[in-house]
Amino acid sequence: MKNVVMAALAALVLASVSLAAEPPAAKRFKSIDVFQLEYADDVQISPDGSRIAYVRVSHDIMTDRARRNLWLVNADGTNNRPLRSESKSFMSPRWSPDGTRLAYVSAAEGSPQLYVRWMDTGQTALLTNLVQAPGAIAWSPDGKSIAFTQFVPSSKPPLAPPPEKPQGASWAPPVKVVDSVVYRADGQGFLDIGFNHLFIVSAEGGTARQLTDGDFNDDGPLSFTPDSKHIVFSANRGADWERDPQESEVFSVELASGKLTQLTSRDGPDNSPVVSPDGKRIAYLGFDDRLQGYQITHLYVMDSDGGNSRLVTGQFDRDIESPRWSADGRGIHFAFDDRGVKKLGLVSLDGKVRNLAENVGGTDLGRPYTSGMFSVARNGRVAFTHTSVSSPSNVATAMGGTTRVLTALNDDLFGDKALGAVREIKWKSSHDQREIQGWVITPPGFDTAKKYPMILEIHGGPFTAYGPNYTTELQLMAAAGYIVLYTNPRGSTSYGEEFGNLIHHAYPGNDYDDLMSGVDALIAQGNVDPENLFVTGGSGGGVLTAWIVGKTDRFRAAVVAKPVINWSSFALTSDVTPFFYKYWFGAYPWEQPEQYWKRSPLSLVGNVKTPTMLLVGEVDYRTPIGESEQYYQALKLRKIDTVMVRIPEASHGMVSRPSNLIAKVDNILAWFERYRKK
Repeated sequence: MKNVVMAALAALVLASVSLAAEPPAAKRFKSIDVFQLEYADDVQISPDGSRIAYVRVSHDIMTDRARRNLWLVNADGTNNRPLRSESKSFMSPRWSPDGTRLAYVSAAEGSPQLYVRWMDTGQTALLTNLVQAPGAIAWSPDGKSIAFTQFVPSSKPPLAPPPEKPQGASWAPPVKVVDSVVYRADGQGFLDIGFNHLFIVSAEGGTARQLTDGDFNDDGPLSFTPDSKHIVFSANRGADWERDPQESEVFSVELASGKLTQLTSRDGPDNSPVVSPDGKRIAYLGFDDRLQGYQITHLYVMDSDGGNSRLVTGQFDRDIESPRWSADGRGIHFAFDDRGVKKLGLVSLDGKVRNLAENVGGTDLGRPYTSGMFSVARNGRVAFTHTSVSSPSNVATAMGGTTRVLTALNDDLFGDKALGAVREIKWKSSHDQREIQGWVITPPGFDTAKKYPMILEIHGGPFTAYGPNYTTELQLMAAAGYIVLYTNPRGSTSYGEEFGNLIHHAYPGNDYDDLMSGVDALIAQGNVDPENLFVTGGSGGGVLTAWIVGKTDRFRAAVVAKPVINWSSFALTSDVTPFFYKYWFGAYPWEQPEQYWKRSPLSLVGNVKTPTMLLVGEVDYRTPIGESEQYYQALKLRKIDTVMVRIPEASHGMVSRPSNLIAKVDNILAWFERYRKK
């Protein structure tokens, strides 16, 4: 009798736990909640390390746009308050060298302009009257000037001048004559004629003065020499710059005379230059171009005149990002991705690396890509965007090995929502037994005694990385009752150059085996219903999704988002045509048509049995909409269940507006629900 009572009590406890764990509908994360999300971006610590200015990004449900306001928080987390919090957007906060002023960009008065705020009084001055938006803002060390980049329009005479139009006549718009190699860009549309150049303006306002010119684009970031007399920057000013997109060199411009000096000269990119505190050296990033699909970006240091360049991080098999000198000039702070996690490091000039912080990111709300940024104070304290699996980025600091998160921007939302749990999973690829890493999101209220449908979600790139980062899209999939598997198959970054180049001139290829082995490994754990498998991915993930349904019919439905379907047409219509043929194939499409075709998912369309949805932005110039249209028509001709969902005004990113993100996820889930085995 005692055993019967104990069994009954145990069953009652288990039942109560199950009921408690199953969240009610009101507690589930829903697509409309996207409008309530906030995150911290462009985190800038003051020179003395006491305060942090940052951009607080929220979303306006009435205008369907992001709103960017300036906030300030003390380094100990106290006194978090707005500096500029209005309906207009504010961005790019930058401290003056003495920390008494804050420069920023805003379109509050119309077009984007440069402003300065005096921190003691709150007084604000409009510095510029620019026609184009300023970028890459940098203070001079003496605090007297601010440098920036700006687009300088130019014009060309018409090919065929039109006849004079009669007064009052209404004619069609004039023709557009295109003669540039790259004439449109994703997210920008058809490009205006002109180039980016360097400018400087007094920190007290006035007329901005142009420092560089020519038919070349000069790029940030910008770094002054300590005497405020020179600025170093990077640019591709080669004779064939339009056809050589990887190439760039480091230059120095003298402010007084405009004299331009080239400091580097090698075959490969040299960029992101930063002058040392004593002005004697310049740190910069780059690599020797070997025409590989993936090449590790290293850190170099040279003398200020361009001599004695040497590789600092030759033994560090990770990409270096955003170099920042330490105040004593003995080391350089940087960011890097390691196995899906963005971290901060400090490297000495002899190449010894020390980790400072991790879990940098959270500025990509859609999918769990690595992201984020940081800044450094003179005392060595770093401020950065901090992420977790359950929240977009917050403001955090790190010093002396201790990290402290200062804000909690989404606690009000997620304190009342149940998110899916995220855990790591590893397996061996069936191709070569190489270890592959991924993550699993289980539905809220996950019951280990049940089986669930599964979604395999594949990242783009393909030379990018997912990680244990916050993701709106995949959390919404989990909230709909799916186990979600996302992975870093071969070719992903953050695992070193050898792993990244396993797909060099071989993509898609054995990354397919990595993904299928991951699905098998998750099924073997016992909670995935093998009769309810679904697959989706965008861009490079769209390529692999289309490749998968051309090789197997084990998935009940697929969503191919913004894919490449035909490598030949893509290589000649993408907005980066000079890059893809050279680095991903090594030949023009007409030189090796068989190579382009055998790696094209369109070559496998005759095998497809899986109901497949196409999802694409109508102004996607990275993987143009014609790629999706080819696949859609091919599937229709073969009488495969298919639809094409086109998102108006959306570029390749597809989710720049909250409603676009909602539409993307809701349509994916609706397609899967149509074929989900009940």
